[in-house]
Amino acid sequence: MIVVSDNRIVGKRVVRTLGLVRGNTIRARHLGKDVLAVMRNIVGGEISEYTKMMAEAREQALDRMVEEAEELGANAVICTHFMTSMLMQGAAELLAYGTAVVVEEE
Repeated sequence: MIVVSDNRIVGKRVVRTLGLVRGNTIRARHLGKDVLAVMRNIVGGEISEYTKMMAEAREQALDRMVEEAEELGANAVICTHFMTSMLMQGAAELLAYGTAVVVEEE
């Protein structure tokens, strides 16, 4: 499965547009990680616990979007974007969305 943020794929042409596909996940902070994050906030530096959590959330959202595209018969997703939103204190949704298409060699 080809997944790109552009509306085209070099060397390929879109032969069929199947529609919008999306995948999301909702993640909540962990008390133990919050304690470590507060400590890092005091001394400075990357909060690696949250970096890892967000990377995992992005991958899970992408996997779910690709799964939906495959169910439609797509072999690519173009115009892929990410969006986040806070749902409540300490919990956020990460959404990946794009357009499922069938592409062929030019």
